[in-house]
Amino acid sequence: MNENKERIEFIDAQPQPKDPKKRGVLNLLDGSILSKDTVTGQIPYILFLAFLALIYIGNRYRYEKLVREGQKLQVEIKNLRAESITTASQLMHISKQSQVARMVQEKGLGLEESVVPPKKIKAKL
Repeated sequence: MNENKERIEFIDAQPQPKDPKKRGVLNLLDGSILSKDTVTGQIPYILFLAFLALIYIGNRYRYEKLVREGQKLQVEIKNLRAESITTASQLMHISKQSQVARMVQEKGLGLEESVVPPKKIKAKL
């Protein structure tokens, strides 16, 4: 009865190529490369590299945000400087003697400009 039994062989659905480069690509695509001892031993190193990549990406985003804020602050500084110069110019114009006398007359304060030059007082010690 043993002689009459047929021998059944199982054949892989996907034949493995003999070229080692093609075999490596197929192992990568079907995920069997992750079960090998050489790769499983490198998992901590791979995780460390992934962690460093995340830190690098986060640092880059933070740097770009700081650069944008710096540019906004530079524009604000330019605007404030222009406003400061304008205000100082207006103050110098208003504080001229002729402008002060004109504003006193317009407001009717009753003050008059002195025509006598001031005298220097000498202190005796």
